[in-house]
Amino acid sequence: MSRIELRVEGAVGHLRLMRPEKLNSLDAEMVDELMYRSKEVEHHPDILVVILSGEGMAFCAGGDIEAWSSADPERFGRHWVRDGHAAFDALARLRQPVIAVLDGHALGGGLELAACADFRVAEEQVKIGQPETGLGIIPGWSGTQRAVRRFGAQIVRRMAVFGEVFTADQALGLGLVDRVVGPGEGMAAAEELAAAVLRRGPRATELAKMMINAAEGEERERIVEAMAGALAAGSADLAEGLAAFREKRAPDFSKGNKA
Repeated sequence: MSRIELRVEGAVGHLRLMRPEKLNSLDAEMVDELMYRSKEVEHHPDILVVILSGEGMAFCAGGDIEAWSSADPERFGRHWVRDGHAAFDALARLRQPVIAVLDGHALGGGLELAACADFRVAEEQVKIGQPETGLGIIPGWSGTQRAVRRFGAQIVRRMAVFGEVFTADQALGLGLVDRVVGPGEGMAAAEELAAAVLRRGPRATELAKMMINAAEGEERERIVEAMAGALAAGSADLAEGLAAFREKRAPDFSKGNKA
């Protein structure tokens, strides 16, 4: 049974964690499914904006302690951490803007998941923090890397090293979230934001997100090559090169340089 639901409504893709009995904590199967769903969203021709949310009382309580605590060190590092990084990277690097709805607590891996979004709406009852070091482990899904790039080193230090847990209003002041709304109002706010995104040029919005990601240090190399590749793919040079290959002749690239 799927525990990460993808529902498409027009141009909006709804990604929803569906493990409320475990406060949407992530086990290995859900990490794999997050990767799968992110790729599905990336290649979906109709989805222009994504809303990420969790079912029940929590947005995401992080990694399932029972899932990772029984892993030996080698399996923990090679698979739990690396697979989690790959899945979270896939979400953060989606071409579509992602809006996270924090209608329940976002702790540990839940905060790392929220950090993958481009905009975070938090309901006022939400708590945000990184409790990992209190368990003798460190934030492992880019909680000391992407979180630092997006929120600042001192904010992450206060959570990861000193154990501070922030309310939604505190998180707003610190830049951990972008908007605070009342209980039960998070999804409506996210849908309004999604509608605002859809009123803008879709290709320009996609390119703007990619360039911001690059400036922030998120997948800079891939973005540069993707943009350059797209320019080359639309050029007369490529058309001539392919025609020459098929016709088994030398290409004449001067054709594409004529005014």
